[in-house]
Amino acid sequence: MNEFAKIFKALSDANRLRILKILERKSLCVCEITNILGLSASTVSAHLSVLKEVGFIHDSKDGKWVNYSISKFSNDIIVNQILAMFPLWMNENDQIREDRIKAELANRIELCNININSTGD
Repeated sequence: MNEFAKIFKALSDANRLRILKILERKSLCVCEITNILGLSASTVSAHLSVLKEVGFIHDSKDGKWVNYSISKFSNDIIVNQILAMFPLWMNENDQIREDRIKAELANRIELCNININSTGD
């Protein structure tokens, strides 16, 4: 029962739903998601942790960025079923549409303010 509660708790926050909807389209880093949602990086990171812990998303390193994307497969059958249906939900919502436009226009080099030529020394 606790696993069900954890899954549905992860889906009970509007910002986490928004994150899942924008990640349907493409992988994004924290600063891109922060910009799209208008939230602080710490808040976005907390939301991402909840979604990752349940298995809705995963992360991967890409140079100086950590990209977040929708999981292709989870060990939990309920998460897999929700992920299979999720693309059909909320597509007509104005906020979701606006978020998707922002995601398409997001420029991580400008948003993240990272010097991609630095060596990290």
